Amino acid sequence: MKHVSSVSSCQHQREGEGDKVNHVLQERNFRHCLPEKATPYPACLRTATQKERIGVVDGSQASGFLFYTRLGLSVTEQAGLPKDKGANRDETFWRLTPSSPGAGSLHSVASIDTVASTENGIIKPEKWWSTTLQVAVPFFLAGIGTIGAGLTLGVVQNWAVFRDVTSLLILVPPLLGLKGNLDMCLASRLSTQANMGKMDSWREIWKMIVGNVAVVQVQAIVAALLVSLFAVSMNAIIDGWFNLNHALLLSAASITTATSSCFILDLVMIGVIVVTHRLHMNPDNLATPVAASIGDVVSISLLAQIASAFFHIHDTAYWILLVLIVIYLLLLPFWIYIVLNNEYTRPVLTSGWVPVLSALIISGLGGLVLDNVVDLYSSFVVFQPIINGIGGNLVSIQSSRISTMLHQSSLQGIIPPHTRMCATPWAALFKGLPHASTARILISMNLTGQVMFLFVADYIHWGQSTVTAAFALSYLTVSLLQVMILLYTAHLLIHLMWKWKVDPDNSAIPFLTALGDVLGSSLLALAFFFLDALHLPYSN
Repeated sequence: MKHVSSVSSCQHQREGEGDKVNHVLQERNFRHCLPEKATPYPACLRTATQKERIGVVDGSQASGFLFYTRLGLSVTEQAGLPKDKGANRDETFWRLTPSSPGAGSLHSVASIDTVASTENGIIKPEKWWSTTLQVAVPFFLAGIGTIGAGLTLGVVQNWAVFRDVTSLLILVPPLLGLKGNLDMCLASRLSTQANMGKMDSWREIWKMIVGNVAVVQVQAIVAALLVSLFAVSMNAIIDGWFNLNHALLLSAASITTATSSCFILDLVMIGVIVVTHRLHMNPDNLATPVAASIGDVVSISLLAQIASAFFHIHDTAYWILLVLIVIYLLLLPFWIYIVLNNEYTRPVLTSGWVPVLSALIISGLGGLVLDNVVDLYSSFVVFQPIINGIGGNLVSIQSSRISTMLHQSSLQGIIPPHTRMCATPWAALFKGLPHASTARILISMNLTGQVMFLFVADYIHWGQSTVTAAFALSYLTVSLLQVMILLYTAHLLIHLMWKWKVDPDNSAIPFLTALGDVLGSSLLALAFFFLDALHLPYSN
């Protein structure tokens, strides 16, 4: 390729000087460094960056260069970086210079900030009202979806299959968590590709769609099978005996529900991302909330209907369940073949398993909480999907935005200068770092939304308002605590993954949504216990 040869010849010129270019970015539309002083080799770098739009990264031990970044964020003042006086407020130029000539690699002074975007290599900051409007509508739609999921779970828990096969409730949080483990990772990957300008060709879009759907199907089959084995094992340990027919029912219902719901949600999210990208909106703000608006209720409804259908045959025709499981397992090589021959998803198949499987185990703990608490407080199931779904929804938005920012502004392994990994909760959530403004919006939206969702779910469930001041205060407190913990954990985890050269698009959201399930279920259970101890129980 021409741009590679340009940088290679430049690197050859540097070898005589004892310097070398360590890394070359390809296929990212990067706009990077412009040297200020004339030397034997900057002209070559200038050609590569201006004409071929290649970013050249740290390790060059060059001196006297000015590296320009167009951010529109006045946050690098914390690093003592001088501002170019010719820049306006919205498109600010920042200069990163070595502290002294020959002071070593630029990475030792400040992480080089390479900036990519779909328009002229510039990251344009969003206005707070634009972010709020883009997030608000799908967020409240997602809230309606979680209310529907809670009310649906409140109804189906009394069905014969749920009464006879009680371990089905253990499956609920992990299967709902697959929305975060798999589908929202897909949304995060595609949103990043869209924001980096790689979804302008319909041919490339089609390749991304096929590859991502295939990789989600592979992950859904394996994850659902493991979830069902976890539920069967926990049920056998608790009850002290093993039921083969119940195990087949759980496995078949889990795999069928996971693959069907993931396929439906994938199509919805792909459509949302393509349309919003064409309308010049940020898919990070819209894709995950839209999926969340239908994800929970679709998953619970499918699980209830499929499990109920299998329940009628699991004693007399259990072989049908076994054949169904075998068919899904035989489909695995087909999906794997598609993934391995797709450049966009090939790395996901090898690197995306640890977070998904770990998150399933964490979500399984939330399932154990649900299975034990529901016997004490029947109304618990009405609010558990709401608090878990909203928390996972909000942290997925923040995670996707931070991940996109890192992909656009730096290389894996290098924390850009306009953010930092180790920060106080105040800096990360309220004021100090670039995404604190988004965190403030999400926290405010959580409080506003939860008040509405609380009263609506209560009224629909009972036919009248039974919410007391004590329950409302307790519920909003645990909801606020859950979201703040999740948002701060997202900041730490995503930056840590980036530092360790792990793509957060594939790894962060599964951990965060699983943590949201455990936190939400546990904190909500504590709220019920606390009110019961004060003799102020919520209506049962």
